[in-house]
Amino acid sequence: MFILKRQDVEISSIQHPKRDQQVPILHYQGQTFRLISVFKAGQEEEARALWRELTDNRGKACVLLEEPDRFSVWGKVRLDQLGSDTGGHSKNGIYVQASLLLLQAIYMDIEEFLGTRQASLFQKDIAEVLRQQKFPEASTLEAVKHLVTINPLDTAKLPPWQENHLISLLQELHKLGKTYFGNVNFAHQVTDRLQDMAEAERSLFMTWLNQSSLSKLWQ
Repeated sequence: MFILKRQDVEISSIQHPKRDQQVPILHYQGQTFRLISVFKAGQEEEARALWRELTDNRGKACVLLEEPDRFSVWGKVRLDQLGSDTGGHSKNGIYVQASLLLLQAIYMDIEEFLGTRQASLFQKDIAEVLRQQKFPEASTLEAVKHLVTINPLDTAKLPPWQENHLISLLQELHKLGKTYFGNVNFAHQVTDRLQDMAEAERSLFMTWLNQSSLSKLWQ
């Protein structure tokens, strides 16, 4: 929709109505946009790819903001919508999709290479992790059996996990993968395991992953 410079816009922040966090808001010509993703100065191509995916392929009203040290993508929003900003179009929804795809890929590898008995044990181990950390809608073995079979790209079926849940899940998933496979080679194939995702969404998740504490585990 728009490619803008920093001097073209005003940026402020407001308190999220349902979460203990400040939400960056970009103001341009009477319209408001919220931050979707931030890219480093050398990632202009990735930033433009996400912006084009959202504007051209999804029909979203978005701003690509060019600054000397970074690029950022912002999506149009009404301030009264912030409290209900969930689902597949949110960053968090994309992170949940990618995390479930990684969980399913490792589960299928264990089943294929180590057998169904080990796969069943893996399900129990994951269920125990989710139970201990009180993951919403996923604290039983039956829930885990459901998670490893659903289509994560169907946003209506995604569990309501937040960023802290996903970081915990991916940390524990790495530990379990290392235990079952005896090495960490499985963690070096993240992009390959996310081929079902749209390129822009995959790029968004990888940016988040690389900027988080998980970057040393998943490469």
